[in-house]
Amino acid sequence: MPYVNIKITRDGASREQKAELIAGVTELLQRVLNKNPATTVVVIDEVDTDNWGIGGESVTTRRAGGR
Repeated sequence: MPYVNIKITRDGASREQKAELIAGVTELLQRVLNKNPATTVVVIDEVDTDNWGIGGESVTTRRAGGR
């Protein structure tokens, strides 16, 4: 039973986009690794940009600075 955990920032992925990610990852595992889609688990965690750091600063700070 494959388990895939996708982490994204909580700022704009629509319900439709998340559904497409789940379907796409499931299909990819079936096609490439011959995994059963019925037992493939995909979880999307949305993380607040204050809690996601890159290069020593939060994504919130980086975006405020135009990066």
